[in-house]
Amino acid sequence: MERDRCEDEDTMTEREFQAKLAELDRLLNDPEVRMDPDRVWTLLAEISAQEMRGAART
Repeated sequence: MERDRCEDEDTMTEREFQAKLAELDRLLNDPEVRMDPDRVWTLLAEISAQEMRGAART
């Protein structure tokens, strides 16, 4: 049961997931936003991890 609780804490909400996608989109596509490669890779890792968790549950 403790393990389930920890996994749930690591899972982002749909709203958080969408916010990360929007931030990534801005970083990659908005010419007025300064490119931050470290942030791009961090967002990609977080989004990918979330999608992997979702795929593992189905």
